[in-house]
Formats: sequence, C-alpha cells, structure tokens
Amino acid sequence: MIDSSFDWGPLLKGGPLFIGILNLTPDSFSDGGRFTDPEGALAQARRLSEAGARMLDLGAESTRPGAEPITADLEWARIEGVLVRLQQALPELPLSLDTRHAEVARRGLAAGITVLNDVTGFAHPAMLDLARGSHCGLIAMRSRRKLDRFHMPPYDDPAPKDAEVAIGELRAVRDRLQQAGIPDDRTLLDPGFGFGTTFLEDRALWEALPRLSEALAWPANRICLGVSRKRFLAARAGTPRLAPGQRDALTSEAHAEALRWGFRVFRTHAIR
Repeated sequence: MIDSSFDWGPLLKGGPLFIGILNLTPDSFSDGGRFTDPEGALAQARRLSEAGARMLDLGAESTRPGAEPITADLEWARIEGVLVRLQQALPELPLSLDTRHAEVARRGLAAGITVLNDVTGFAHPAMLDLARGSHCGLIAMRSRRKLDRFHMPPYDDPAPKDAEVAIGELRAVRDRLQQAGIPDDRTLLDPGFGFGTTFLEDRALWEALPRLSEALAWPANRICLGVSRKRFLAARAGTPRLAPGQRDALTSEAHAEALRWGFRVFRTHAIR
C-alpha cells in the first residue's frame, strides 16, 4: 500500500482529469474482448495516455445490464498480468481498479494500485473496512442492487422521473464514507448514470448537474462523471440505436457541457 494518504488535489490542477477506461472483460457493453490480453491492453493504455488520460481505470468484471457475476479469483486473473505490464511500461501513470470485491481490491493495493473505484459505493462492509484502513484514493458510485446483481429497469420506461431519488442515494454514499472517518479529499463521488436508472431519470439527473454540488455539499471538481458511450447519450441525441463505439462524439459534447458547469473529472473510453 502507498505510505501517505492520497489527495486528488494535484490531479485536479491543470485542466480536466480524464480517467481512461481499460476494460479487461470479454463482455463489456463498449469494447468487450478487445483488450483482454496484456499486449492489447498495453497498446490501448498508450493510446489513452497519448490522447490525454492522466489516470487509467482497470476493470475486469462487466457491469453491463444482465452481466453474470464472476469470482474474485477470475477477476484478479484478468487483472494481474495487465497490471504488471502497465507498471513496467507506464510507471508514471497512476492506476485505478474498478472492483466491488474486497479480495481483489486488497491484491490490487498490494500490487501498487493508487485508487479504488467501487460501483456499489463501498456498500459492502469488507470494502468499506479496506477503504478506511488504507490510504488510497476512492471513487464511490451510486447504483442500485437486486440480490447479487445490479438492478436495471427497462431503460425506455415512460414513467416520469426526477433526480431526487438518485441524488439522495449519492448523498447516502457520501455519508457512508464520511461516517467511516475517510477524509473527503481522498474521495470522488460518481452519480452512476445508467445504474438502475431509466432514460428519463438519467436525463433529469443530467439536468440537475448544475445544482448537484450544492445539493451534496460537495465540490463539483470532486464529482466523477461516467457517461462515456452510454445509451443515455444516444437516447438524448435522438439516436437510441447508435452503437456504443459510435458515441465518442456525443461523449465529448457531454464532457464540454459538464465542464461549463464546473465538473473536471471524467471516466472515458476515448479522448477527442
């Protein structure tokens, strides 16, 4: 583990912080299977770094709608070889680990991971204990669970929705980490677009972004937005059937919009 507490401050200086998404899964919604071998992952990491990513986020368990949960051993097996190659080839680039499993997170920290990114907002006691006992950076996302899976309602549900429930869930994530004694400057909060939300709720949440910082009593530059290639962008643009790989222009437009509102951190598959 790293010796001193992580502080996002230095990374938040000098323009937006693009965190490049490196999917190590065969079944990601966006680019599943393309970067599962270490050489392919390293090539993509170089592309992201050259395009402007100042951190990489490694994920080895798909969280797309309907994805099957995997074991911690399989998740780590997908990560370990890539992690070693990245540290050898790009030692200056900090690495985030996208996992909800404490055993995988523990192995990642021991291997030099800088940030833990938990899509369940450190809801599991073991993950919260690990976050509290370490000094790494944290990305804590709001999501909805149903038993051992993510709850994903029909995205085109026409029932009217506002953003208040989702904002309340994100506030509960914030409270969980604060009550655990974790310093705020170690944490980024993620609203979790698409995780248990319908299009109308995502749209309401996006439209609420200009007031989200005030609603959370949390600075906008420590909120991480993860809308890259998501169906929300395609649906908002009136092109719901647009393939994920063709949504990079829409992603860039959304990032530019959020930048005007004071947001500075974006998880993204590509940087234009």
